Amino acid sequence: MALFGTIVNGICIIVGSLIGLLFTKIPERYKETVMHGIGLAVILIGLQMALETEAIIVVLLSLLSGAIIGEFIRLEEGLNRLGDWVGRRFTTTNDNISVTQGFITASLVFVIGALSVIGALDGGLRGDHEVLITKGVIDGFVALVLTTTLGFGVIFSVIPVVVYQGAIALLAIQINNWIPETFLNGLIGELTAVGGLMIMAIGLNLLNIIQIRVGNLLPAILTVGLVYYVYLLV
Repeated sequence: MALFGTIVNGICIIVGSLIGLLFTKIPERYKETVMHGIGLAVILIGLQMALETEAIIVVLLSLLSGAIIGEFIRLEEGLNRLGDWVGRRFTTTNDNISVTQGFITASLVFVIGALSVIGALDGGLRGDHEVLITKGVIDGFVALVLTTTLGFGVIFSVIPVVVYQGAIALLAIQINNWIPETFLNGLIGELTAVGGLMIMAIGLNLLNIIQIRVGNLLPAILTVGLVYYVYLLV
């Protein structure tokens, strides 16, 4: 079953988020310090991922093209509206901002990265779900911690995770007919680097050092494929 690993990943996020809801009433000073710790850890994760690149020009051009597309279609505004809608549907207080931040932050953390791509590919190509199950356990613990500080909006991140990884797993069944293995391996490295910089941006946002519109950079996840292809041709 190609989607088994993705389903397990989603269940782990839900369970972690539900457990995290039990600890949302801790004092604000604890939440603030925990959030700073999460922000620093997220920056480290992003940095490790960003260093996977072997062609910095691909990363740069992918981010630039992605930023232009994201700003043009106002992607982050759309994501914020989605988060606000979720907040209005499931809250009766002024917690919409927390819901939006939790949804967007958790979605980016869980979706972007090599484990999502590699795990989904393994599930679709070889029926091997070990990577996604491992990722699910990690995501579950991260969801628990994020929920204690960002609230229950984190649980809704399971939707983009399942859709994204599920789509890759299903496409992977035919991917060998479309993409050579050498190209795919290189692309995953550059995709990881681009995603790593976005993860670092999330960490900076969590630390309130600067507010980067990470949502408007998301199209870079798509443009990196085209940029990498052109880079190889040149």
